[in-house]
Amino acid sequence: MILKTFESKKINLDVNKIVLFYGQNEGHKKEEISKLLIANKNREIIKYSENEILENSENLYNHILSESLFSQKKIIIVNRASDKILKIIEYLNEKSFSDVFIIINAKNLEKQSKLRSFFEKSKEFIAIAFYPDNNQTLAKNAALFFNENKIPMSQENLNLVISKCSGDRGILENDLNKIKLFSLNKKKISTDELIKLISLIENHNISELIDNCLAKNKNKTIAILNENRLSTDDCIIITRTFLIKLKRLLRLCESYQENKNLESTILHAKPPIFWKEKEIVKQQIKSWSLVQIKKSIYEINNIEMEIKKNSSNSLNIITNFILQIA
Repeated sequence: MILKTFESKKINLDVNKIVLFYGQNEGHKKEEISKLLIANKNREIIKYSENEILENSENLYNHILSESLFSQKKIIIVNRASDKILKIIEYLNEKSFSDVFIIINAKNLEKQSKLRSFFEKSKEFIAIAFYPDNNQTLAKNAALFFNENKIPMSQENLNLVISKCSGDRGILENDLNKIKLFSLNKKKISTDELIKLISLIENHNISELIDNCLAKNKNKTIAILNENRLSTDDCIIITRTFLIKLKRLLRLCESYQENKNLESTILHAKPPIFWKEKEIVKQQIKSWSLVQIKKSIYEINNIEMEIKKNSSNSLNIITNFILQIA
């Protein structure tokens, strides 16, 4: 069953059971999910990534299919979903369950997507597409925000803020909050300052993401992923940066295997390792074997080819790889 975003109030948690939210407008999806959660505060909230479910589907089935007289009603949210989860949805479709409502949160799904088609043809389950906001809607929201917070903003700078949002109100909200915090100690924000505040994810952020991933800092890696809005173009940059850093790590681990001295390995590294990087690079060396690094170099080359062939699913592909490594 297909609903428009403005029809989301028609969702009945006791009847529809499973809803698919898909599309590039992460901010709008977040808004609608938040509304559902607020309207159903009495329910327990359980979150999964698609990867977690595919690795251990029994956990999900236990939450959904096991019933108890004393169990609390639940809302289960599955993030970063793709066509891979369809078999699990089909299995649940054949089962009878109550007191559980499932939100499948997916990126953009093409018309040929089997997951999207399944929900659109279903009489019980719902599919809602979240398309990019137009500039007029975003400009109206931004102007209202600046007026309410008494932040002076020229039309030129307002247009600059909107141009960086890629039609996603979530990115706009994030940038507006940055501007608000920055303006607490400034009466006026220059265009140069504004550009620095609202810049999309930059290479140094990608570098930080990959460094923490290679250091097996899972919580930090997830935090960076959540704080930044990766684009399809970023995926290729990430694979190239991964390849460069993995090859450097391979050389360092080979050197460390020979001299058994971590400090000496860092000190004599070529190209040199800057002092800010030393601790995290040490962590990386301790976390990897030569076999694991070589295997990951092979995998990242394959992932780059996969991304180029399947650009619509590139964010899921690279995110799953990052979480797997971390």
